[in-house]
Amino acid sequence: MSELYRQIEGHMRALKLKGMIPAYRDLSERATAGNLQYEEYLALLLEEEVKRKTESSVKTKIAKSRLPYLKTMEEFDFSYQPGLKEKEVIRLSSLEFIEQKGNVLFLGPPGVGKTHLSVGLAMKACIARYRVLFTTAQKLIEELILSKKDGSIVERLMAYSRLHLLIIDELGYMPITREQANLLFQLISMRYEKGSIILTSNYNFDEWGRVFEDNVVASAIIDRLVHHASIFYINGSSYRLKDKLRKGK
Repeated sequence: MSELYRQIEGHMRALKLKGMIPAYRDLSERATAGNLQYEEYLALLLEEEVKRKTESSVKTKIAKSRLPYLKTMEEFDFSYQPGLKEKEVIRLSSLEFIEQKGNVLFLGPPGVGKTHLSVGLAMKACIARYRVLFTTAQKLIEELILSKKDGSIVERLMAYSRLHLLIIDELGYMPITREQANLLFQLISMRYEKGSIILTSNYNFDEWGRVFEDNVVASAIIDRLVHHASIFYINGSSYRLKDKLRKGK
């Protein structure tokens, strides 16, 4: 029997059915004892393989998303941000906004939890096996500028357009030139009604003209972002300061 087991395991490895290897002996023994019908045995064996491949796929999605850290929606302390509409934010966890190609905008001062919420939604999307990418606005703009210089801007924009969800964090931390603003406008226009964006910024919309050094481009970007968007203004205390105060106590 041991030779047969080795042969079966060899076939499973050759077919890349690694999820079945740890389970098939136990299930075989249960089937032999008469506790499982053939169909039940096969269904359970296939279930183990599907489970492994799903877990592997989710890990790959998370790795490719370039999240700065792993935080879940469930870990967010809404009690510290009473002004935030908790039910509306939690409703985003259904990911219906991705299916509808809608956007999510979190606006507010530093430290109030905008990035945490963005990462939490990104984690949900990765688990649902959507294509996700997290980037800061500054890094995104730098990549677009480099692509324009080396002639690969079209390919770069197409790559961003194929994502189900693009997270642009910290818009406004650094000033944005007209050239940079135009490239960002091209990206947002390409994704308009075709893919979702989660964007965080320290500035309200009426300040974006100053951020972009161009009121016309700022208005065009805002128009496309907010057309199909859930917008949340977070004006509470610093979420990071809360943790430091707790540690201090």
